[in-house]
Amino acid sequence: MKIDVIGDVHGCFEELEQLFSKLGYKKEQIIYIHPQQRVPVFVGDITDRGPHSLNVITLVYHMVITHKKARYVPGNHCNKLYRYFLGNKVQLRHGLETTVAEYKRCSKEEQAIIRQRFMTLYEQAPLYLQIPECNAIIAHAGIKESYVGRANKKVTSFVLYGDTTGEFHADGRPVRRDWAAYYQGDKWIIYGHTPVLQPRFLNKTVNIDTGCVFGNQLTAFSLPEEKITAVSSKQPFVKEKFATYEAH
Repeated sequence: MKIDVIGDVHGCFEELEQLFSKLGYKKEQIIYIHPQQRVPVFVGDITDRGPHSLNVITLVYHMVITHKKARYVPGNHCNKLYRYFLGNKVQLRHGLETTVAEYKRCSKEEQAIIRQRFMTLYEQAPLYLQIPECNAIIAHAGIKESYVGRANKKVTSFVLYGDTTGEFHADGRPVRRDWAAYYQGDKWIIYGHTPVLQPRFLNKTVNIDTGCVFGNQLTAFSLPEEKITAVSSKQPFVKEKFATYEAH
């Protein structure tokens, strides 16, 4: 099995199509297929902030659910959109407002289709994905080695939001521990969630959220080749959105 793990898309549909093309996928009707049967894996946060979240939902739904040519794990933004579609009271901020604005511009019939597709995608997704053939685990914000094989409230919080301390930065972002610095496993942990200017490799983990929606790049990590492929963003660059780390 050969996989291409795709970082946080956040509604950047044009960049996603460009990335598929650069990876060698061909568009067949409404989905992308690789001639060598490679499998795309979406690392979550496919919507919010970017300009075309509904197009991304439609494409990912058809690739994952209808045609079973891709895999998907949810991110925290996916979780919040799912709760919105459930009818729960959620705050329309941190990017959700852009997806909801797109959604509300649709007809009632189109809204019903989008809602059903996204909820099905979310409900059928694993919290994180283990792919033994590639010696890899894909989890939106990462996962501790001791959490692999488990699924409870604590694991869910970690996988969706990262290793949060309960404190917050001045701009409202949660303070997170650098869990990857302490990872000692032999499986690849491929994750996103925290925007970085370059893919961050540390202790057989790699963060591939290179902040496409903040004007940098949309990135894929391919296994077993251990290869990075990226395309440039069409969005405005917002430097302060990117994390920096101390050297280890």
